[in-house]
Amino acid sequence: MDATDFPDDLVQTQAAWNATYDSLAGPRPRDTTALRRRLLLLSVRLWWHPYWETAPSVPAARTELRQMVRAHGASPGPWGTGACTTAVRSAPVS
Repeated sequence: MDATDFPDDLVQTQAAWNATYDSLAGPRPRDTTALRRRLLLLSVRLWWHPYWETAPSVPAARTELRQMVRAHGASPGPWGTGACTTAVRSAPVS
């Protein structure tokens, strides 16, 4: 599976999930309730995204998405500050 096969909104949602998780895992996170709620919301969006209905191997594709976003440091919009590569296009997560 090529990195460009993932929809922009799915990539950005995964990047936002990573940034939120990292914020919670850091030392003395602020507003943990809001971060936990955001993490839950993003988890639901990731799990139920329509893309997974078309993926040939969902477990492998989920793993590849997580690895790709971590490796490329895709920018999740207002929730993080990663650099976006050509394989990962930017789209805000609201």
